[in-house]
Amino acid sequence: MSIEWISLGSTTFKQELMAVGIQPDDCFYIHNCARMLGRERLDLTVDPPPDLAIEVDLTSRTQISAYEALKVPEVWCYHRGNLQISVLQDGFYADSLVSPIFPDFPLLEIIPQFVKRGQIEVMSSVRRAFQQWVRSTIER
Repeated sequence: MSIEWISLGSTTFKQELMAVGIQPDDCFYIHNCARMLGRERLDLTVDPPPDLAIEVDLTSRTQISAYEALKVPEVWCYHRGNLQISVLQDGFYADSLVSPIFPDFPLLEIIPQFVKRGQIEVMSSVRRAFQQWVRSTIER
């Protein structure tokens, strides 16, 4: 399995129809990676939304309905030790036990484990361990 992706990091997204913009902690073009290569500016009236947005809620809960307006296909929210995967279906988000983008990854279990490790270990070693876990999972 080979996955190509572009990270937009913490980018602010807003459409004219939205009352407020949203700023995910990270977001990625995966399915639309080739289409978005080399873009310097995004125009959501013609460009697709990111394929995946990630929110880490430390102080307040993300209003996932804002992502519905942009039609982001998949949103991950991490809050109080739990990962919630939300998948856009018929214009609304439904909770999912698996990621359609990464169906072979047990994300609901593994992400909280690595986040906990990051609280007691040096973050660079946790990142390396996570990358190694991803590589080994892909190679299976």
